[in-house]
Amino acid sequence: MQRRSFLRGLGLVAAASAVITPSMVMAAEAPTGPNALTIEAALQAITGGKAVVVSPLVHLKAPEIAENGAVVPVTIEVDSPMTEDNYVKAIHVFATKNSNVRCADVMLTPANGAAMLATRVKLGTSQAVMALIETSKGEFLSASQNVKVTIGGCG
Repeated sequence: MQRRSFLRGLGLVAAASAVITPSMVMAAEAPTGPNALTIEAALQAITGGKAVVVSPLVHLKAPEIAENGAVVPVTIEVDSPMTEDNYVKAIHVFATKNSNVRCADVMLTPANGAAMLATRVKLGTSQAVMALIETSKGEFLSASQNVKVTIGGCG
């Protein structure tokens, strides 16, 4: 009888730990640091509180419907002369509802010749993809597009 009691107790402990431990681990391993930023906090960190203007100079291309959220193609082009006095310093790409909203940060110089970025991002769910452009004049321009994801990329 002691063996059965021991095995029953061991089974109860195993069952309880299978239920309790994953939820405790997920709560304990919630993203911290720069990966835990909301879109508002990420924009604040980059812009320092400066105004962000939605601009027709920024052309963001992403599919309206993505069959697979793990590989969503995104292209950003900025109409900029790319001269020493007026050029795009940085292109930042955000997925507004991902746990890590920052997808890409690309720094540019006038030597690049064109302000353009083509990449693939991972989207966990349907959400907006946003491009934030920093110019050499200290301006922040943006564009965004909603993408509907049919198969999640983060799950």
